Amino acid sequence: MRLLQDHALFQTRDLDEARERVAAVFCPHRLEADGALDACHHHLPGHDLSLNYIEYGARTLIAPGELGRFYLLQVPLSGGAEIVNGAARYVSTPGQAAILNPHLPTRMTWEAGTRQVLVQVSRAAMEAQLAALLGPSERPLTFDGPLDLTKGPGAALRRLILWLVAETDAGSPPIGRGLMARQIESTILAGLLEAPHDRQSALSRQRAAPRPRHLRLAEGFIEAHLDQPITLEEVAQAAGISPRGLQMVFRQHRGTTPLGFWRDQRLARAHADLLQAPPGTRVTDVALRWGFTHFGRFSEVYRARYGLSPRDTLQARIGAGM
Repeated sequence: MRLLQDHALFQTRDLDEARERVAAVFCPHRLEADGALDACHHHLPGHDLSLNYIEYGARTLIAPGELGRFYLLQVPLSGGAEIVNGAARYVSTPGQAAILNPHLPTRMTWEAGTRQVLVQVSRAAMEAQLAALLGPSERPLTFDGPLDLTKGPGAALRRLILWLVAETDAGSPPIGRGLMARQIESTILAGLLEAPHDRQSALSRQRAAPRPRHLRLAEGFIEAHLDQPITLEEVAQAAGISPRGLQMVFRQHRGTTPLGFWRDQRLARAHADLLQAPPGTRVTDVALRWGFTHFGRFSEVYRARYGLSPRDTLQARIGAGM
């Protein structure tokens, strides 16, 4: 089944048309097919990234050189691709994704029958996400080789991306417009920073560094009020810092906002409760316990974080108990 069907750009058997239409979204490239081409491209644009579904049918050589303005995550659904990105050479399969660096020359050969979901990420946005954690740098972020999709952060990122695709195909595109869409995009970028890259050691040191006093006080206040509505001004007052200063501290050390941290902690507590729920527990009980009064939105952000719905988590717990 072809994904993102409502966002189709083209379907063609003409090689030149396929090259030109794909280049309009990505970048100019060399395209050669070994066999009968049956190409399609479906495209959902967001603010800092886009979701794409592409297949060519035949075995296909794609040589764009340097991508320039974007990173590209390629998640094969079937088939596979031989990847060359700078000095890195590997095979991308449904078990491991390719992450293409924009500043290194790229050359790919897709096997016949390969179907892929591609996440095109703005280079500027990716670098801004990293700078918020480590400070600005003139050295480009460089991902190392393939991303394991079978476990750990890679598996979580794959689930999130396929959820975005599924929601889009259900008629509710989760990216494009709105505050939640921007937060979802930020989560994708954060997930990419969990992949192997040349700044991982610096990120690990930053995460292990002692927390500033204002951050410790703010996090302590938030932890003590997870089940209550709070405001940025209340957190800032408890931390002894201005609201703007508190925002900057959280951006620098946590990569989020104070209220984003508050929401994420409540979500984690709700997840833990669902995993340990006794018989008779309802999802609404858990959501209300941690201050989520909009159940549809709670389900959306929960699924985006954990890859399944709160109800599925609860049913799995009940099933395991039985």
